[in-house]
Amino acid sequence: MSIAAARLFLGPLLLAQGRHVRLTTPVLPEPVGARSGVEGVGNKPPLRLLVVGDSSAAGVGAERQEAALAQPLARALAKRRGGAVSWQLVAKSGVCAAEAVDLLHANRIARADVLVTAVGMNDVTGQRAARFLRDVEELWRVASRVAGVKHGVVSGLPPLHALPAAPQPLRWYLGRYARSLDRSLEDWVARRRHLGFCSLQWAVEPGSIASDGFHPGPRGYARWSMEAADRVMEVLARG
Repeated sequence: MSIAAARLFLGPLLLAQGRHVRLTTPVLPEPVGARSGVEGVGNKPPLRLLVVGDSSAAGVGAERQEAALAQPLARALAKRRGGAVSWQLVAKSGVCAAEAVDLLHANRIARADVLVTAVGMNDVTGQRAARFLRDVEELWRVASRVAGVKHGVVSGLPPLHALPAAPQPLRWYLGRYARSLDRSLEDWVARRRHLGFCSLQWAVEPGSIASDGFHPGPRGYARWSMEAADRVMEVLARG
């Protein structure tokens, strides 16, 4: 069954299950800790990192930023480069790709060399497929203008069909929707030499999911930060 057919024939059930999930899923807070800083030391000029996105970029599912995404990513990059990495996190739970653009306008953004994004989950739940890639492109365009970024890594969407937070058939439906956006996003990135794609299709491995059954846990963030660091280094190596 296609996504369109599922929406037509299963619409009332999907809506009811969606309301139930929103009412019963634990709402985890964004982790405490600094949202900017410097990791590592070295004589070379620091690599400047900007991380932008939704609750997963903010680190929901971890208790502290030290165990979330942005700071561990900066730490991993510092080790790989053998030099310092300055980092800034601009993220908020619940934002879609278009609202992540608004975050860039609403916050004081430091100059950055590399941008890492994590958006798309709320575009899935908000059924925003028609404008998703346009919003992602605008996010990168605005980041380039306000922060001067020239390279970056786009995080994909996790396999929602395997996440335990939603019942069937809602889980199947969201999984199909997310996979469609994920493939479109990967294709979009592949046409841009200055960008890399960080797949999250592994993100349902045992122990990688937080207690809400939806966000990454510390183990999931640890792998994500390592994978994203690898993709950043690959993009930088292209020059």
